[in-house]
Amino acid sequence: MRGYLVAIFLSAVFLYYVLHCILWGTNVYWVAPVEMKRRNKIQPCLSKPAFASLLRFHQFHPFLCAADFRKIASLYGSDKFDLPYGMRTSGQYFVKDGSISLVHLSNSIPCKKCVVVGNGGVLKNKTLGEKIDSYDVIIRMNNGPVLGHEEEVGRRTTFRLFYPESVFSDPIHNDPNTTVILTAFKPHDLRWLLELLMGDKINTNGFWKKPALNLIYKPYQIRILDPFIIRTAAYELLHFPKVFPKNQKPKHPTTGIIAITLAFYICHEVHLAGFKYNFSDLKSPLHYYGNATMSLMNKNAYHNVTAEQLFLKDIIEKNLVINLTQD
Repeated sequence: MRGYLVAIFLSAVFLYYVLHCILWGTNVYWVAPVEMKRRNKIQPCLSKPAFASLLRFHQFHPFLCAADFRKIASLYGSDKFDLPYGMRTSGQYFVKDGSISLVHLSNSIPCKKCVVVGNGGVLKNKTLGEKIDSYDVIIRMNNGPVLGHEEEVGRRTTFRLFYPESVFSDPIHNDPNTTVILTAFKPHDLRWLLELLMGDKINTNGFWKKPALNLIYKPYQIRILDPFIIRTAAYELLHFPKVFPKNQKPKHPTTGIIAITLAFYICHEVHLAGFKYNFSDLKSPLHYYGNATMSLMNKNAYHNVTAEQLFLKDIIEKNLVINLTQD
């Protein structure tokens, strides 16, 4: 009798996942990719991505939906953490917003070849724009501009991760073909998005610098990243402690490492560009745009840049990813 009940339970779980996949169009790795088309030739895909060993779950949709976020949060443990790694105390902001839904990742290319474009100064004069634009999925972050830097970083953007203090506010940077993904680090971030979507007055309290007061993107372009992705980056990839000493500020992954983690969940092959920093020269450019220098990176108390650089070095040396800006 017990075996019969177990069989029914497992069947129900499987049916739920299948229906969830079909209804929401979230097929990323539900069915293992079989082949990909490159240069007019059909080539077999690897049975697993090179980086598969880094992930605890391979069948995970990275974006929250107002309709089922409580169920998903419970399934993956996000109801046990506060932001930025969970949603335990932030539901009151999120559940009101029915306009945020799941994004459909096109399955016209079974094996997605992706590039994550960092904002590092190493991209200067590399003329990688055409190469970057050739990828199936192009992931960018924060306010790293495309306009005026097309030769260096390309023109296309599939996904752009942001938080309220880093999002574009000038409409000239909006690309209607881009999906922007809010990476929420605190409840204020969700409140900010809700206020913008509802047309309410923006409460700017609680931000480390003034957030954007207008939204240049349409609601259909916006998604919210599941905190599980950030949690994976922090605990599984960077191996951060879950509790920091009282005399230390907690460290969180940078948007760049979070973007790479997202790529691991939606791509079959991941390449990187713009993730190398020159710490030996604090006057060297921090970004491929603007005038900021590497000295600012050393002043950031919320990130462990050393741990991130070691992680990047490890996955590059193990050929889990390809670095386009490797000297």
